[in-house]
Amino acid sequence: MPYDTRHVAAAFIGGMAVTYAITELTKHLSILNPLSNQLINRPKEDKDLIDRVGIESTIGNTPLIVIKSLSEATNCTILAKCEFLNGAGNSPKDRVAQSIISKAEAADLLTPYSDDTIYEGTVGSTGISLATLCRARGYKAHICMPSDQAMEKSDLLLKLGAVVERVTPAPIVDQQHFVNRARNLAAAHMMDLEKPGRGVFADQFETEANWRAHFEGTGPEIYEQAHERVDAFVAGAGTGGTLSGVSMYLRQKLPDVQIVLADPQGSGLYNKVKHGVMFHGLEREGTRRRQQVDTVVEGIGLTRATRNFMVGEGLIDDAVKVSDNEARRMARWLCEKDGIFVGSSSSVNCMAAVRTALRLGPGHRVVTVLCDSGMRHLSKFWKQVGDIGGESNMMFEQLLNG
Repeated sequence: MPYDTRHVAAAFIGGMAVTYAITELTKHLSILNPLSNQLINRPKEDKDLIDRVGIESTIGNTPLIVIKSLSEATNCTILAKCEFLNGAGNSPKDRVAQSIISKAEAADLLTPYSDDTIYEGTVGSTGISLATLCRARGYKAHICMPSDQAMEKSDLLLKLGAVVERVTPAPIVDQQHFVNRARNLAAAHMMDLEKPGRGVFADQFETEANWRAHFEGTGPEIYEQAHERVDAFVAGAGTGGTLSGVSMYLRQKLPDVQIVLADPQGSGLYNKVKHGVMFHGLEREGTRRRQQVDTVVEGIGLTRATRNFMVGEGLIDDAVKVSDNEARRMARWLCEKDGIFVGSSSSVNCMAAVRTALRLGPGHRVVTVLCDSGMRHLSKFWKQVGDIGGESNMMFEQLLNG
């Protein structure tokens, strides 16, 4: 059928309309994500950068390394998940903070680049991760933390632009406990009609977003990086999210894997696992030095069972109690022998991993977690550990028994 001028004109006008619509849609998408417009006509390797936008893209896929000195001393393979290499807040709490924020945005509780504020009670690491991601996502951060935590943590939070309240340590039943303080501030924010934006309580100790971050991320990574062979997973519990999330994933893949709690002195979780009672020896009347957990170790140890701990509690096979002295010796050992400079919770994890390896016997594969760098513990934990001399002369027997 021949086409006349009217058909050609109609086709031309239709083509122009489609072109205009596509152009406008592209402009709209470029406003939402300017980088996508910049990369649209670039080579494929440049377009792949779209998956690595912002500090958020540096979270996860941390390396799993062999700790040489401990593996040689125990005749086992002791592997450590280097969670201090997460790129936002430099701890496993990066995963938790990202999960909390993502789920809150999906539920329309938070809107990026608004006046919304995230409130959280934390001993430091979760607050640092949240404050970092708040800067990246356009939120404000208000952090409440115990006043006896290392000053490096609150100093860093201030540099990240967070509002920081260092509160006197108190029992969880006290409304001035750092967690309750953050919860109440978020509620007050929502009630204040003159206060801009919304207030959201992150609730790291109880939210499902915590353990799910490790069930969906850390656990699968360990399983793949360890080539599907793990005899034991050893970790402490600050909220319980890492231990529960990783354990639930590994147990469904490896039914015989042993799950071991690493617990510092002053925490009640060891007795909860061993005897079914949340109690520690320092709770006797007149002996308690602090209101939370009596230890120099920061980040792990609890005197209450959180929802994140309880969801995986039934999977725990054993618990290892680690004293402050043992943690200090392990920190020195790791630095002297392996050049691994980590904080107190990582030292507890590694001491418990060694005890577990010795119990299991030669040839087993034990995985633990290196949580954060010793840089956050200079004024407190590492001040007690002391400087490392030029020679690495600690013997394995000294590490175990002092």
